[in-house]
Amino acid sequence: MRPGFDLSGKRVLVVGLARTGVSVSLFAAAYGATVTATDSKPESAMGETAGRLRAAGVKLELGGHPPSIFFEQDLIVTSPGVPANLAPMVLAHVAGIPVWSEIELAWRYLRGKVVAITGSNGKTTTTSLVAHILETADIPMLVGGNIGRPLISLVESSTDSTVTVAEVSSFQLESIEAFRPEIGVMLNLTPDHLDRHASFADYATAKMRLFENQLERDIAILNADDPEVTKRMPAKSHVFWFSRQKRVAEGAFLAGDQIIFRHEGSETLIAKRSDILLRGDHNVENVLAACAAAYLAGATPVAIANGVKTFRGVEHRLEFVGEIGGAQFYNDSKATNVDAALKAIEAFPGPLVLILGGKDKGSPYTPLAEPLRTRARAAVLIGESAEKIARDLGDAVPTVQAGTLERAVEIAAERLQPGDVVLLAPACSSFDQFENYEHRGRAFKQLVAQLKEKMHEGDRDELDRPSSASAPAHKG
Repeated sequence: MRPGFDLSGKRVLVVGLARTGVSVSLFAAAYGATVTATDSKPESAMGETAGRLRAAGVKLELGGHPPSIFFEQDLIVTSPGVPANLAPMVLAHVAGIPVWSEIELAWRYLRGKVVAITGSNGKTTTTSLVAHILETADIPMLVGGNIGRPLISLVESSTDSTVTVAEVSSFQLESIEAFRPEIGVMLNLTPDHLDRHASFADYATAKMRLFENQLERDIAILNADDPEVTKRMPAKSHVFWFSRQKRVAEGAFLAGDQIIFRHEGSETLIAKRSDILLRGDHNVENVLAACAAAYLAGATPVAIANGVKTFRGVEHRLEFVGEIGGAQFYNDSKATNVDAALKAIEAFPGPLVLILGGKDKGSPYTPLAEPLRTRARAAVLIGESAEKIARDLGDAVPTVQAGTLERAVEIAAERLQPGDVVLLAPACSSFDQFENYEHRGRAFKQLVAQLKEKMHEGDRDELDRPSSASAPAHKG
């Protein structure tokens, strides 16, 4: 039984008015709360959102966060993009006012089972695949969280038989109180978001909060091949594993071409590696984790196999964009940290022309040097992190400073050779030049489409131009 929370008559402050904050504000107002919402952006940057919130009875404090409003509340709900160390919010929490992330409030209202998936990389692919398998299995499911729709927006659609599949981030987990998924999945732990978390240890602690409220009947699915995960075991949960490298006591593992689930000494074939349509060993791990979660959520082996066979991946994750001049273009804009970029690089034997850069997140880029030395012909650098990347890569690969993504695509096109793979895997966040990684990925795809059209126009011009053999002789 989940702890309830009656919003009726409560004073609720929502901090941050991006998609999640707007959803929370409207939800709390609809449930009878007196809602104040604050954002650092001025009203001129809010568009029609400000009017919609006011129409719902939400009071707005825009252009900053007046400290006094934090101490007048019964509950503060923070959006993922708002730092947990925001001074007035910290002081309010010390004063005894609950500060929750949106997933905490949503979880208290959601009906049915929750499968929550986190990790440094692979969250969106794994979350999407679990949802796809459950849908294939005809199990009622909803999907949201750090992917697509905020969890709070799924409450009204949830039922006692629903499985809600949620992608959750460290930003969301650092402000939970009682949040307890029936199934929690930890994909991997590598340094990320060190521009926000004080250290890797703090970041890992936030991630592992996924399991801190679980009971013995709840399930934790962990990566047996990741040493940072295996040394941080949950205290109470029933642990299942997934492994690409070895047989596990309980959970999913790879045996040749077979994906096996082992439980209480019994082994069940649930899918085959050859059925996986996604590139890269890291995606094999994501599939193993998804198979384990879906199986434990009630999907049959037949449904899991069918789901794996028909899953073609997610936009902006090693997404094939097109072929130009014998070179293939791939969009992995979701590779927003060094480890994700490394996995993308390792998915291709080469030769690569890699587009790197964006807003730096505090991690070194040196782990990319040796893989690029053996697989890449060039690294084209963009964004505010370009100079740091160039220093960290040293002489491992020729680097070109492009500044913008548009110029990077132009430079890649100038250097194209048949057989090349032009890969956008930035290893950085997008916020220096784009709204988010989706915006960056869409921009890349549009630039490639324009380049392709330009090349086709050039080919047509060549076809339309008379050749020297067929042109009429000039009579002098």
